[in-house]
Amino acid sequence: MTTVVLFHSAYGLRPAVLAAAGRFRQAGHAVVTPDLYYGGIAETLDDGFTLAEWIGWPTIAERARAVLRGLPDDTVLGGFSMGASIAGGLLAERPECAGVLFLHGTGAVPENVRPGLPMQLHVADPDAYAPPDKVAGWMRDAAVAKAEAFRYPGVGHLFTDEDLPDYDERAAELVWRRCVDFLAGL
Repeated sequence: MTTVVLFHSAYGLRPAVLAAAGRFRQAGHAVVTPDLYYGGIAETLDDGFTLAEWIGWPTIAERARAVLRGLPDDTVLGGFSMGASIAGGLLAERPECAGVLFLHGTGAVPENVRPGLPMQLHVADPDAYAPPDKVAGWMRDAAVAKAEAFRYPGVGHLFTDEDLPDYDERAAELVWRRCVDFLAGL
C-alpha cells in the first residue's frame, strides 16, 4: 500500500477525481484529494482557468504544499491536467516520492529528478495541451527516471471524466488499469 495525492484539474474537485481516488483505494492505497479551490467548481475549462487566476497560482501552490506537509515523504504525486502541473511543480520539493502520475497534462520534470523514479504520463492524442513535441520534451526531461508515456488516440483532453463531453469509456478504463498496475509495482 502506498499513499497517493491527486490534484484536480482547472475544473476543481469534481466527481471524476473522487472516482479515481475510489479506484485506487479499492486497490489498497490511501488517497488524498485536496480541494485547492476550497469548494469552487467551474462549468467550463475557460471558467476553470479564470477561477485559478482569481485564486492565484501562489495560493494554489501553497495549498498543495500544506496538504503534502501532513503526508509521508514517499507519497505518490498525481494530478489531472492543471493538477499534473501542480504535481510536477512540487516534485523538486519531494525527491523521496515513490512515483508520479501525470493525467491529461505533462507536468514539469525538474532537473533533480531522482534516477529511476517511476513516472507515468497519460494524455489524449491529439491534445492541444500535450502536443507531440511537448510529450517528446517530457520524455527527454524524464530520461533518468523510469518514465512511460501513454497516448490515447481519438479522445478529448479530459477523457477520463464521465461528466464531460471528452469522456471515452474504453480509454478511461485502460488508464485506470495502467495506473492501478503502476501503483501495485511501487
